[in-house]
Amino acid sequence: MKNNRSIAGKRILIVDDERDILETLVELLNVCKVDAVKSFEDAERLLERNEYDLVILDIMGVKGFDLLRISTKKNLPTIMLTAHALSAESLKKSAQNGASYYVPKEAIDDIAVFVADVLESKRKNLNPWVKCIARLGYIYDKKFGGPDWRLKEKEFWEKKLGSLPRI
Repeated sequence: MKNNRSIAGKRILIVDDERDILETLVELLNVCKVDAVKSFEDAERLLERNEYDLVILDIMGVKGFDLLRISTKKNLPTIMLTAHALSAESLKKSAQNGASYYVPKEAIDDIAVFVADVLESKRKNLNPWVKCIARLGYIYDKKFGGPDWRLKEKEFWEKKLGSLPRI
């Protein structure tokens, strides 16, 4: 699989307070070198001591937005992962605070694709949010009550994406 080749050997930190999610992500990213931890404190320590190619953060349970500040300060591409905090507000907050992608846990099976998207975007100096919205916009539309969520923050998303994706 192309995605596995492009992410093979990449060093990734995954932070989630749910053991089954960590195990699933480690399995799905088995071609990568993964550190998987369940707490803010463990993640903070690893971010201080190690170099990573990418970080995956749960929003709830591990103070994901606080960890996002640390990862972006280190210029690390970061994917926000959520089930319970899935909202248009949380999506925007992730984008505003430097996240590269926002993944609902229901799409976790495609995590290797999203990791490849983010790393390719970084390598080519492209905006990863364009692919994020293209791949996951239909989920956001379904969860946020239709495509109007994009229009409520039209100016923000046009600036973030370069233009507002067609609804």
